[in-house]
Amino acid sequence: MLLLLSHFSPKPPLTRSSTSLTCSSSFSLCLRRLKFPFCPSSLFKSPSTPPSLACHVSSSSSSSSAGGVHMDSTSASVDSVTRGLKDQSLGSDGPDETRSSNVANSRLQDLNWDHSFVRELPGDPRTDSIPREVLHACYTKVSPSVEVENPQLVAWSESVAQFLELDPKEFERPDFPLLFSGASPLAGSVPYAQCYGGHQFGMWAGQLGDGRAITLGEILNSKSERWELQLKGAGKTPYSRFADGLAVLRSSIREFLCSEAMHFLGIPTTRALCLVTTGKYVTRDMFYDGNPKEEPGAIVCRVAPSFLRFGSYQIHASRGKEDLGIIRTLADYAIRHHFPHIENMSKSESLSFSTGNEDHSVVDLTSNKYAAWAVEIAERTASLVAGWQGVGFTHGVLNTDNMSILGLTIDYGPFGFLDAFDPSFTPNTTDLPGRRYCFANQPDIGLWNIAQFASTLSAAQLIDDKEANYAMERYGTKFMDEYQAIMTKKLGLPKYNKQLISKLLNNMAVDKVDYTNFFRLLSNVKADPNIPEDELLVSLKAVLLDIGKERKEAWINWVQSYIQELSSGDISDEERKALMDSVNPKYVLRNYLCQSAIDAAEQGDFGEVRRLLKLMERPYDEQPGMEKYARLPPAWAYRPGVCMLSCSS
Repeated sequence: MLLLLSHFSPKPPLTRSSTSLTCSSSFSLCLRRLKFPFCPSSLFKSPSTPPSLACHVSSSSSSSSAGGVHMDSTSASVDSVTRGLKDQSLGSDGPDETRSSNVANSRLQDLNWDHSFVRELPGDPRTDSIPREVLHACYTKVSPSVEVENPQLVAWSESVAQFLELDPKEFERPDFPLLFSGASPLAGSVPYAQCYGGHQFGMWAGQLGDGRAITLGEILNSKSERWELQLKGAGKTPYSRFADGLAVLRSSIREFLCSEAMHFLGIPTTRALCLVTTGKYVTRDMFYDGNPKEEPGAIVCRVAPSFLRFGSYQIHASRGKEDLGIIRTLADYAIRHHFPHIENMSKSESLSFSTGNEDHSVVDLTSNKYAAWAVEIAERTASLVAGWQGVGFTHGVLNTDNMSILGLTIDYGPFGFLDAFDPSFTPNTTDLPGRRYCFANQPDIGLWNIAQFASTLSAAQLIDDKEANYAMERYGTKFMDEYQAIMTKKLGLPKYNKQLISKLLNNMAVDKVDYTNFFRLLSNVKADPNIPEDELLVSLKAVLLDIGKERKEAWINWVQSYIQELSSGDISDEERKALMDSVNPKYVLRNYLCQSAIDAAEQGDFGEVRRLLKLMERPYDEQPGMEKYARLPPAWAYRPGVCMLSCSS
């Protein structure tokens, strides 16, 4: 089993929550052996947050080959299995948004609807929205019930409209806000809410489901790409429990903007077509302190190939033998529609691998499509989390019901990008004081969640313990390969250097250096060993604020080591700067930028939402005149509700 070293201090072995679904001892042992960068030892302490507050919402050497990735034959072969969704990926290799001129854009009434989810999977025989336990079903047909009064279109994504092949003129329709608030039915849609469960803060929470999200159906574009349209905040469903099924403008702006910002950063994510206000007010207790207030209501139209989550499978495993067959049915559905390359695998591909365990057991991915599927989901999840770590993104609520089987960022609640580098940063007030979902813990939480998913597949006898262990092993290998490659590119290094990167991150943590701005400025450092010592920090002066003599010396020593490492490369300073600037964004969606847009929108001014949307479509460009959006957070940004948020939305 691969042992992954921490960039900070060593940790004791990981332990699994006693509330997780049953796993064998060998399965549990595999989980305990993995360790990732940025992981404090407190990761799996029992959460102190009661479930009622939970949000629904190879030992690395110091250097390796160029790019920081050593791909052995096993890695290369398994990666060949996982290329199938590449053309549909929502990240930097996403759908071709430059459509040829001979593709006609559709009007809303002409969209090519398909409803495979409700057609092929077992559904709830009831269609009412009375909160209840929904058994033996993957969904409930339910229509939006939100009340509106003069709803307004706040903003829409040209990029999403383009791959949906939706005519831009449709957004000018007087009835567009009515249609995308759910107040008027969209022709051809068959609305439903999905049933799922999940672990929240490490504790099994039972049935959760789409409590305020209603999927309208799936659209097939001219390339046969499948896209689900979902209205978040459209009213009650059977899964709403004691909630109202609505959403507020505050959280809807955040989800709309961050969905698009993450895509243009190159991070796989669900997308957002549009954002509309309802014209009604919604009562929310933002801080769970007994002081609710009225906030403007809003609805986001979310878009993804599928909104299936780990919890979509877990719920059926939790209900005993009677529902285990649904797991197989749901797995077959996902493979058929979203992983067709796995369905079409043949023995000739010879994907048999040693697991790395003491018994050198072998896993043959071509003999069990479910094992190949589990491995691909593990690898996609690992790649996703590595991407988050690279751009300094903290999800905030990594419950298993918020984990996409497609490896997409899903459910934007109290997220946050790092400002001052703090590995223990969590943007979620509900995550205090345990900080289970802090920035440092995300890699291990991703593994923990994969373990719960693999346990579910094991319970349904779709995979055995060896295959489950191998999926987790591949998560570890893939994460470290991806993370090392990302950090190598961020620093512009000719090869991965663990010691240099570890020292840098420790320095940044000690001096609370801004994560985004530091890496952007780092590209200005010249690979010239003859730079006088008193000029070494000139390029980084704007981010190395208020450091004393001792800390200044620490930074000089690091820059000297960095320049020495750069000097071993064979590209010019100009070439390296261009490459570094292409992976180190100048602009990220900091929480205070969101709040500025929210404050204006709540007064009826949607201009800042639209400006931020345009800005975040080109995060790696300088965009002259927009420099103020790259500034450090102002003092007011540290007030409650800005830098940290609750799950109330």
